[in-house]
Amino acid sequence: MTVHQESPWGIDEYDVPEYLLRIGQSEAVHGEPSADLLRDLHRAHVETLPFSNVQVLLGDHPGVFPSSVQASLITNRRGGYCFEHAQLFSGVLERLGFDVRRSLGRVGSPSNTRTHMTVVVTIDEVQYLCDPGFGFSVREPMPLIDGRPHVEGDREFTAVRHTETAGQVWELRRDGEPQHFSDGLPVVPVDVHAGHLTTSRDGFGPFMDHLMVMRHTTEGHVTVTEEARTVRRAGRPTRRERLSPEATIDAVQELGVRITDPERATQS
Repeated sequence: MTVHQESPWGIDEYDVPEYLLRIGQSEAVHGEPSADLLRDLHRAHVETLPFSNVQVLLGDHPGVFPSSVQASLITNRRGGYCFEHAQLFSGVLERLGFDVRRSLGRVGSPSNTRTHMTVVVTIDEVQYLCDPGFGFSVREPMPLIDGRPHVEGDREFTAVRHTETAGQVWELRRDGEPQHFSDGLPVVPVDVHAGHLTTSRDGFGPFMDHLMVMRHTTEGHVTVTEEARTVRRAGRPTRRERLSPEATIDAVQELGVRITDPERATQS
């Protein structure tokens, strides 16, 4: 494993071998940073670790400190959202020797608050957008090249560079629709904690009102809400099925979020 300088992000809290074992990439600990390795890690991450706001809804979210992130996503298998996924992914990448920059962004509109976190990795002077914590974003790292399509199955992603504002902003579009706007301003850990408090306690956005669990699969993408499951597969019509409360809990567990028996009894 590459020796790294001390980081303000607490990356030593992450158990890299356990993480790599969890996503089926144990051999990566011996690899050199490369675009191929980055692709394999990103794809394995989003196909294994679910996006989930279950802990926010239950009112027992442990916060986004590195030790809590490791516990939620890896040890306890509770899933998480961008501030957890992006911190874990960027921390592991740094431990493996990658050139990493953390970025904050605004979901849906450039006028929203900065409540999304992405990771930009530079390899051979090419910047790659990594977006492991958006739920339904790119499956693989996406080169940040203005206007160049990035096609994954039936989905087309495009990065659009905006320079009319103070600093550089990248807009990510999925099938032509804006997803988020990420800027190049410096990010420090307290920014992440502030963003987490906004989304998980202050009632901003849907996290405290609606269930959202998602994960890429080897065949496509699955989303579970409080009333339905949506399955998307390349070349096939999107399938949406209504779910009972019991079936919803089963569907959440199928996506990799561990639900305890007392929690199941409370929510059923």
